[in-house]
Amino acid sequence: MRAIPVASVALLGVAALSACVPAGAAVGGHDSTFGFTVTPATVAPGDEVTLGVGRTDAGCRGRVTATSPVFDTVTIPRDDYWATAQVHRDARRGAVYQVTFACMNRTGTVDLTIAGGGSHHWTPEPHHPKGVHAGEGGSVAGLDVQQIGLGAALVVGSVGVAYHLSRRRSGGDGA
Repeated sequence: MRAIPVASVALLGVAALSACVPAGAAVGGHDSTFGFTVTPATVAPGDEVTLGVGRTDAGCRGRVTATSPVFDTVTIPRDDYWATAQVHRDARRGAVYQVTFACMNRTGTVDLTIAGGGSHHWTPEPHHPKGVHAGEGGSVAGLDVQQIGLGAALVVGSVGVAYHLSRRRSGGDGA
């Protein structure tokens, strides 16, 4: 009957470890290797796109230049995370254009799709360029060995305590 508490402790440990996986590792996005993003990924001619850059150890820490045939060259200063660009009104509907990001000696590309033609009227998502850049921290950060070690120690410690408590017997049960 010792298998049930041991199995419970093992499952709790696996659940705790799987909860430690960064959200960015589980879900793919419409971005490049260095955290360059274009939002929204599909836009109508004449609308704005937000060009973003991840400011992590693996990402770009300097000034970023974004170029594309469908908008004027945009520069993201080294202390900012994003900038906006106005898509040309004569952009070809249904076409996919590359947006090229350059930061120091690194470059990356992201696709930008122009909304297709047709009889329907396309409505873009609401865009709020002013605001707080929240939620980027843990999901796009690089691996930190010290934090991983601390997390693993906490998980191992909690599993050890749970195992010890499951094996411990009370002195008053007559066993």
